[in-house]
Amino acid sequence: MEFSNIKEEVKRVNFESTRTDCDNFFEAVVVKDELAKLSERLSKFLGEPAWPSKNRLSYQMQEAVKAFGGIMPGQTLYFKSEGSGSDAIFAMLWPWQDGLRTTVKIIQKQE
Repeated sequence: MEFSNIKEEVKRVNFESTRTDCDNFFEAVVVKDELAKLSERLSKFLGEPAWPSKNRLSYQMQEAVKAFGGIMPGQTLYFKSEGSGSDAIFAMLWPWQDGLRTTVKIIQKQE
């Protein structure tokens, strides 16, 4: 699983704005009409959301998202770990209060 492949696939979604686009971090704002397309692409690469879920987040997940503000009710986390180490790729979706926009952050964490 390569971060660049995920990022290129996600970029096919029409974003309202792109905030950051670098080697291991992508952040953009998507409008409600494009959210289903984005979620479909994230699921294709990262699997079903780790949050919300009936299961608790693993320690690895909690530590990874902590540096980016954590994950709260109403938000979504996709998470895929590479092997038994702490390398991971994850995506965080944070809906805006206006109900129309969502910030998406896609991060590759390597250690």
